[in-house]
Amino acid sequence: MKLIDAYTKLRQLKLPVLQTQDVAACLDISINHANKVLSRISKAKQIIHIRRGTWVFPDIEPLTLPCLLTAPFPAYISLQTALYYHGMISQIPNIIYTVSLARTRLYKTPIASISVHHIQPSFFFGYHETNNDGLLKIATPEKALIDVFYLSQTKTRLFRSLPELELPKNFSVSAANKIISQITSIRRKTLVQRRFAELINSL
Repeated sequence: MKLIDAYTKLRQLKLPVLQTQDVAACLDISINHANKVLSRISKAKQIIHIRRGTWVFPDIEPLTLPCLLTAPFPAYISLQTALYYHGMISQIPNIIYTVSLARTRLYKTPIASISVHHIQPSFFFGYHETNNDGLLKIATPEKALIDVFYLSQTKTRLFRSLPELELPKNFSVSAANKIISQITSIRRKTLVQRRFAELINSL
C-alpha cells in the first residue's frame, strides 16, 4: 500500500486519535508494519506521535491532548489555562495546565507542553465538556481558581502566586465556597478559604 493511500484511509476514519493496533486493523497489516507506516507519515509531518501507540493529526485541538495523554485516567483543563479561557487573566500560558487522577507529570509534545497535576478523586469535579467526543473538558471559572489555591499547597511553586486577576460577571462566590467545602483535608481547606477570602476582599 502506498503511503498516500494509507494516509487518506486514516483521514477518512475521522478519529481524534489513532492507536497503532487500530491502524493495523484498518489497513489490514501487522502492528509492526503499522508502526513503520505511521513513523513514515510522521516524518512527513502529517501525523504526530504523542505517546506510545498513540498518534494524532497536526490539526487536533491542543486542549484535547490532556485527556489523550492521561488515559485511562480522566483529566480536565484548569488552573492558568482555564483562567485565561474564561478571561480571568490576560497572559497566555505557554503550557497547557490540567488536573487529573493521573500522577503529576510534564508531557512535551510537538504540539504543546502539557502540565498534569494530580488531585484526589473526591475533588475531581467542577468542569463541563465543550465537544461531543468528551475529550475537551474545561473547569468552571470557580473551580479553575480554587484548583490554583488547592494546588498552591503542594511542593510545586507554580501556583504560589497569581497574575492580575479579573473575575467574570458570572463568577459565583457562593459556588466557589461550595467547592472549597468539598476539600477533605481540614488544613488545606482552611488555607484555601484564607486565600480565597483575601482575594475577594482585595477586589
